[in-house]
Amino acid sequence: MTKTLTRPQAAEIYRRLHAADPEPETELHADNPFTLLVAVVLSAQATDAGVNKATPALFKAASTPAKMAALGEEKLGRYIKTIGLWRSKAKNIIALSKILVRDFGGKVPQTREELETLPGVGRKSANVVLNVCFGQPTIAVDTHIFRVGNRTGLAPGKTPLEVEEGLLAITPERYLRHAHHWLILHGRYICLARKPKCPACPINDICLYKEKTPAAAPVKKKAAKKKAKRLAMTPKLKTARPKKRARA
Repeated sequence: MTKTLTRPQAAEIYRRLHAADPEPETELHADNPFTLLVAVVLSAQATDAGVNKATPALFKAASTPAKMAALGEEKLGRYIKTIGLWRSKAKNIIALSKILVRDFGGKVPQTREELETLPGVGRKSANVVLNVCFGQPTIAVDTHIFRVGNRTGLAPGKTPLEVEEGLLAITPERYLRHAHHWLILHGRYICLARKPKCPACPINDICLYKEKTPAAAPVKKKAAKKKAKRLAMTPKLKTARPKKRARA
């Protein structure tokens, strides 16, 4: 049976994450709900840093659904060619822009059900938009949060939806607003996939992960001094200089 943290343990985890970063923010750059929606669609199977490099010029040219729809797939593609799967993403962004203009008065809807009707927008993307733009207590489970939820014992699950439901159930209400960002940033910078930084982890003592990365062994001062002394006493080899040729 998979072990799960208790509610008091979960509350302590969030208390520590809150103390370290009271107001966490998304690392995607956007000026309004629409540009954030576009950035989120572009970030699928791509890094936030990669998206942020491409979007400033794009958003300067098209920051509303109407302007984006007028831009068209071909011109949009020129701005986002450095991002993976850019052709399909360009198609989806133009399509969702037209739908926003036609069905939502050019505004980004504020319900998950409506957001998920847009091309390229799934449950995770909808949760990000709802949380960041409209302050709703949603948790978007990406690879980082999925890993943290399972490793720590905070919300073990076999699917992103199971982890999301587990997190919503165990997260204290006062921490729900920022839980998504605390967990994603923890997974991105501390609880790494290959070699988690357990020695630097603020919740190391609560986490149930068995294969924690050990702290680096401290260098003993005496051993270091002996090694330095031994090296100092080692005679240096002199390089033989070539003999000068006698003049004829």
